[in-house]
Amino acid sequence: MKLLIKNIGCLQTPTGSYSHKGSKQGKNMKLYDAAILVSDGIIREITENGKLPEGPFDKAIDAEGKLVTPGLVDGHTHLVFGGYRQNEIPMKLAGAGYLDILRAGGGILDTVRKTREASFAALYEKSAAFLDEMLRMGVTTCEIKSGYGLDKESELKMLEVIRALGEKHAMDVVPTFMGAHAVPPEFEGQSDAYIEMLCTEVIPEVKKRGLAEFCDVFCEDSVFTAKQSRRYLEAASEAGFDLKVHADEIEDIGGSSLAGEMEAISAEHLIAIGEDGMKAMAKGGTTAMLLPATSFYLGKHYAPARFMIEAGIPVAIASDFNPGSCPSLNLQFAINLGYLRYRMTPEEILTAVTINPACAIDRGDLIGTLEVGKRADLVIWNAPDFEMLCYRFGSNLADRVIKEGEIIL
Repeated sequence: MKLLIKNIGCLQTPTGSYSHKGSKQGKNMKLYDAAILVSDGIIREITENGKLPEGPFDKAIDAEGKLVTPGLVDGHTHLVFGGYRQNEIPMKLAGAGYLDILRAGGGILDTVRKTREASFAALYEKSAAFLDEMLRMGVTTCEIKSGYGLDKESELKMLEVIRALGEKHAMDVVPTFMGAHAVPPEFEGQSDAYIEMLCTEVIPEVKKRGLAEFCDVFCEDSVFTAKQSRRYLEAASEAGFDLKVHADEIEDIGGSSLAGEMEAISAEHLIAIGEDGMKAMAKGGTTAMLLPATSFYLGKHYAPARFMIEAGIPVAIASDFNPGSCPSLNLQFAINLGYLRYRMTPEEILTAVTINPACAIDRGDLIGTLEVGKRADLVIWNAPDFEMLCYRFGSNLADRVIKEGEIIL
């Protein structure tokens, strides 16, 4: 089918199929009075200044002079989980922090209990509804991590749910195994033994079943040390997985430096990153996956995005949707925070929610920009320019969402 999208007021997109860093982070192509020709889900031609591709067309969409960008890419979510954690609000209002709740047996461990109890069908139905909501907000591809099972059976169940979502849902889903998200109750005081079990029993099984593309670890105070994280990441690398690291969210214990040294594809959070970590990430080509809505929800400092851009680190922005530290899947709100708290330019932010996260989930050659030969994943916005998306908050500005040339919403 040939689809024409015409009367685009402004088509704004990064260009290229690589991670953008430094000054290139803020370089976008802007075409006015543009049109896009799509066939078989692929962009075939882009025109500007009122010129239209040659017909005939099977279908035409009038963008009505609105902004068009690539579909948003959410490169960090934990959206498969049992239960919710609204009961923690009184504890947080009383001053309890993330680690305080975790040490008391709550927090992530409460989600682990409920995820273990939940059936495959219940987890699938709940997660599919989350993906529906994300699509309505302009996200066309997302990464999903496991990590709320923390035993072999439950982690595999989560990954099977993620695979089913990828097969059946309109959203493109990229799976990450994160068995090293916390120490489960049955391994309390035995974190070394838990890491060893993951390395010798679970990682090989995940690889055998083809259930994940990446492995992630929470390298953090009171969770896993840099030494334990290295052991886990080395086992994952030997099994053929690309690497991700939850690093420097609360304390700088060497997670970002480890990520750079091991050339992880991304390091996530990075609120407490230091100069050594930034140097290592820049050298290792590791993308900074920043999660401003988590800082907002927890009332914590924001990652030093401007310093990372200046240090030559590709910066991406993601939602971090999860039941504990960021119960929001609204990537548009993360865009607002990228402007208001990171002080990034609109062009830098668009790069951070399209091509940079696409590259951080190994999809940069397929999505993340609007260029001939790439998938026709795009959003028509109720806005004249991307500045409006940075400026307006609290409203869903996505007008129409097109996924591989099909009108989804």
